Amino acid sequence: MNIQPKTKRFNQNILTKYQIYNSIFITLPFDNISNTGVLMPLLKSECEKGFAKGLTPLEIIDKFFYKYQDNASEKEKIDLLFKFIQYIERQVVLFDAIEDAAFPVIHNLDGIGTLRNTKEEAFSQNKKEALQNYLEAFKVRLVLTAHPTQFYPGSVLGIITDLTNAIERNDLVNIKKLLAQLGVTPFLKAEKPTPLDEATNLIWYLENIFYHAAGSIYNYIESNIYEGKDIKNEFISLGFWPGGDRDGNPFVTTEITEKVAKKLRQSVLRNYYRDIRKLRRKLTFKKVANIVLEIEDKLYRSFIEPDKIIYSQDELLTKLFEIKDLLVNDYQSLYLTELKDLIHKIRIFGFYFATLDIRQDSRIHQQVFTNITDSLEKEGSSIFPDNYNSLNEAEQIDFLSTISGSITSSQFQDELVVKTLGSIEALKKIQLSNGEKGANRYIISNNQSALNVMQVYAMLKLTAFQEDLTADIVPLFETVDDLLCSAEVMEKLYSNKEYRKHLEKRNNKQTIMLGFSDGTKDGGYLMANWSIFKAKEELTKISRKYNIKAIFFDGRGGPPARGGGKTHQFYASLGPTIENEEVQLTIQGQTISSNFGTTDSAQYNLEQLMSSGVSNEFFDSATNRLSDEQKEIMDELAHLSYSAYSEFKNHEKFLPYLEQMSTLKYYAKTNIGSRPSKRNNSDKLNFGDLRAIPFVGSWSQLKQNVPGFFGVGTALQKFEDNGSFDKVVSFYNNSKFFKSLIDNSMMSMKKSFFELTRYMEKDPEFGDFWKLIYDEFLTSKRLVLKLGNQSELMQNYPVSKASIEVRESIVLPLLTIQQYALKKVQELNKDPKADKKTLEVFEKIITRSLFGNINASRNSA
Repeated sequence: MNIQPKTKRFNQNILTKYQIYNSIFITLPFDNISNTGVLMPLLKSECEKGFAKGLTPLEIIDKFFYKYQDNASEKEKIDLLFKFIQYIERQVVLFDAIEDAAFPVIHNLDGIGTLRNTKEEAFSQNKKEALQNYLEAFKVRLVLTAHPTQFYPGSVLGIITDLTNAIERNDLVNIKKLLAQLGVTPFLKAEKPTPLDEATNLIWYLENIFYHAAGSIYNYIESNIYEGKDIKNEFISLGFWPGGDRDGNPFVTTEITEKVAKKLRQSVLRNYYRDIRKLRRKLTFKKVANIVLEIEDKLYRSFIEPDKIIYSQDELLTKLFEIKDLLVNDYQSLYLTELKDLIHKIRIFGFYFATLDIRQDSRIHQQVFTNITDSLEKEGSSIFPDNYNSLNEAEQIDFLSTISGSITSSQFQDELVVKTLGSIEALKKIQLSNGEKGANRYIISNNQSALNVMQVYAMLKLTAFQEDLTADIVPLFETVDDLLCSAEVMEKLYSNKEYRKHLEKRNNKQTIMLGFSDGTKDGGYLMANWSIFKAKEELTKISRKYNIKAIFFDGRGGPPARGGGKTHQFYASLGPTIENEEVQLTIQGQTISSNFGTTDSAQYNLEQLMSSGVSNEFFDSATNRLSDEQKEIMDELAHLSYSAYSEFKNHEKFLPYLEQMSTLKYYAKTNIGSRPSKRNNSDKLNFGDLRAIPFVGSWSQLKQNVPGFFGVGTALQKFEDNGSFDKVVSFYNNSKFFKSLIDNSMMSMKKSFFELTRYMEKDPEFGDFWKLIYDEFLTSKRLVLKLGNQSELMQNYPVSKASIEVRESIVLPLLTIQQYALKKVQELNKDPKADKKTLEVFEKIITRSLFGNINASRNSA
């Protein structure tokens, strides 16, 4: 049992081990530059002392070369910078592996937020039956996306896994070998991955992590909460975007979508096959052995011949239940637990592993729809009336709700139409091969109206489903304005008789997606989160009015600025005015590897999400309800911060600063994702086309983390100035929702380091703009500390704070090199006689430096 304080456990099991293994790592002779490992600590020391003295990155690197590499040529200096980058990348991997290995030691796997703790709390309060009833419908759905925030190629992920296992065993011989392997394994991807590559990388997590973690959770709930009673709810479900997310990604084709679905099916069947082979060694009984052999044979043929439907999920479960009855009746339930483990996994993952979502932007649908109606009119088709395009929105909605007819992608020439209709045909095809849950959601990005939904409704019916629409249409509301009118949009849909009939066939449930990433980019941190909270309240109210169960699906990224941070605390704080039958959210990039990279961490974090929903329903529902006064305070804070953020966003230097002083334009060169970093191909930077990931990530690379705090300080200062700061303090101390917002903002500020870019203060063009950001940071930091009665940021989360501090320390030389190269590029761009090859070298240094910093931060983009 862990009885030592968390910080002591962190120091003993993570920090000390890192120092020991890092001392081994930096002496490994795997490069052709002598003493690189010896020079690395010297560079780090120069960075720490240099920034403390107010030196610029340029001065720090030049001073380092002067002191330790005075006789080196320019080429040798550049080579050394690249070697430093490689070393730091691998130091980050080492720290990742050590943290992963220590996860069960640092975290209490039976403590607060775990299912065991939740069960004991419910049972002690005589809420056993209520908990059982609630869990019959409640579930957590994680949707894995391929958004480009993951820099580790598959080979490196494999090394991390092996290194984690070796560290757990304190196997020094293997640790040395793996560190040496790490030193010569490429981190760079020579080409951009295809959507199929991205899918393959993420399926590794399904096969090796989620398959086991979700199964263990189901086993625990059935055995300990339902006490062995058979239950139908799967509790956990997984979604999947690689291969189905077309929004802004021209490389996702119908063929790719179908290939990914096939790969998902093959992967889960392969896992079942492995499990049944293990069971065959145990189930050697007379009446059972032949049934197991039959199952093994059919599973094997199913995953090696994926185009043939040899076995169905129902057939497999029927056979397994036949074995279960035999074990219970004839063999004293011998190996029953192992058999039920497989049955539970099949209930969770079916023959599809994860539901492949289809997603596209409403603006694309509008183009597609116009093209379809024009083309059909030319063909003389009677599907649409001749005056369709001149009808108003309400008339178009009425017509589309009762539309009939049939179209196929092959009858059109326009590429967008062919791709869009092709994705719908693929959705239907996947349902036939993988089951309905294999692909049964169509998500509409940038949804602004009821018409956006009805256009998709019509295309689904005309192209593949006719009157039997076995798919959910999910509107995604993203901007502040769209969130504001979301309830009105949904009421129009609920009021439509035909759409209402469709919902009745879908169990009277409507999934609604809300985008934290673009919401924060559009409206700032406090306004985005408050707008989503209020939208959920209004959507819950309007859905309940029509007897519809609203299911909220949150589009969250890694950092607080994109809805990340300590997510489970957010869900535990929502209160009774927001529907909470399901917790659905996206996870991506480093959030997958950091929070779900091992079976222990995945099970722990899944349990935290499950317990947050239970806690909100059973233990904290009344206390989580915001009072009218609290809502007024939150509303004023949100509008004050929105005003400050909007003014900042509209500053004439805002976009030029990002273009010229940050790493924004280098994100597209990293080859980490198949999706372009902008929504169009224009050379001119347009804020609306800028994706949230490079936007937030660029601020992170600058160590300024603007989206996670800007406007917070200004809003809090208004209350301080008018003498009512005590009201905000009371709000913080008595509201889990507000506390989670402020605590997550603290995390963003904890990862900021303005000394890195202090030199910009003297820049003739951007000096005042830098000071504007820094002043807001200082104000925000001062007031959140005052609000929480803390002397340091994240004081109440000592282990997370310590982890951030170590990671930031590791990458400090990397960030210094990055800023050094950015400054060199700026100087070279001003020189008309500058050598083009030299410019390219420094730009390459900038691009290479992105990797380690993103991975070290674990939730930076």
